[in-house]
Amino acid sequence: MPIRPFTTADTDSVVALWTAAGLVRPWNDPHRDIERKLSEQPELFLVVDDGAALIASAMVGFDGHRGWVYYLAVDGQHRGQGHARALMAEAERLLIERGCPKIMLMVRADNDGVIGMYEGLGYATESTVVMGKRLIADL
Repeated sequence: MPIRPFTTADTDSVVALWTAAGLVRPWNDPHRDIERKLSEQPELFLVVDDGAALIASAMVGFDGHRGWVYYLAVDGQHRGQGHARALMAEAERLLIERGCPKIMLMVRADNDGVIGMYEGLGYATESTVVMGKRLIADL
C-alpha cells in the first residue's frame, strides 16, 4: 500500500491509531504533537491508508545532525504485513535524500516485539542515555 504524507483530515484516525498502539501518554497531547509536526517538515509525517482506513504512521524529522522517528504505529489487524518495515525504509530514504548521516529512534524498554523488529532492520541498542526536560506543558 502506498505511503503518503499526512493531511489534517487524517488527524482523528492517527490519534486513534496511536492510542490503540499504546503510544499516547498523559503528559503528551497527541493533537499538539501533530500541530507541532505540521509546523516543521510536515512532508516527513507519513501515513499508510488501505483505502478504507488509515493503518500506519511514522513521524520523521531531521535536525541537521541526526534523523529521528517517532510515533511509528501499525494497526493491530495489519501488523506482520511489512507496513512498519516499509515506513522505516521510506523514512531512511527521505533522510538520506536530505544528507542525514544517522537515524535514531526510541522504543520503550519493555516493548520486546518492536525491539526485535528494529533489530531485524539492522538497528542496534546504543550505549546512550536519553534525557529530557519538558519546556512546554501540554496538559
